Amino acid sequence: MTLRVVLADDQVLVRTGFRMIIDETADIVVVGEAEDGVAAVEVTARTHPDVVLMDVRMPRIDGIEATRRIRAAGPGAPKVIILTTFDLDEYVFAGLKAGAGGFLLKDALAADLITAIRVVAAGDAVTAPSVTRRLIEHFADAAPTAERDPSRLAALTVREREVFTLIGQGLSNPEIAGRLGLSEGTVKTHVGRIFGKLGLRDRVQAVVLAYECGVVGDRR
Repeated sequence: MTLRVVLADDQVLVRTGFRMIIDETADIVVVGEAEDGVAAVEVTARTHPDVVLMDVRMPRIDGIEATRRIRAAGPGAPKVIILTTFDLDEYVFAGLKAGAGGFLLKDALAADLITAIRVVAAGDAVTAPSVTRRLIEHFADAAPTAERDPSRLAALTVREREVFTLIGQGLSNPEIAGRLGLSEGTVKTHVGRIFGKLGLRDRVQAVVLAYECGVVGDRR
């Protein structure tokens, strides 16, 4: 199966560099490019990619708003990987809330870029390369404490709350199964029920909510 990718960045050299890396793979193809946020939404709607590599700082609308519009299409919407410089971009948590599936440093190794695309396309953003987990952890921990409201999890059973907490810590289904002594199939069922009860699209949104509710991430 060939993965389809759109590159959205206002720097031509960045797009060219990513395209050259992707062109070296047999299972990923670039189907479109965009130089600003509005074009990113338009190109994505036209080409129906699996993944969009989205710069944060772009003209017209930024990458956060473009991500929100792309992900608003629902469960079948393309996944989005936010491109960040980490030390400069303060918008990563907003990107998570907008539905981004992961993050990638602009100076990442070629292998990290390819791995991130494949992992996010598979819907397993939380177990993406180490940089993604580190970024999620860093920015989710900086979420406004005023938003934390554990009562939002009242619909969960005790077991579902346990699974939800481990999702928030970045564990994959097999890791959760091992931690709780459950089968992977049982964990998958719990995850599906949790997402349904809490109105979550994916694991990244679950991580965001876990931090917002104070289930994980409070290091005081």
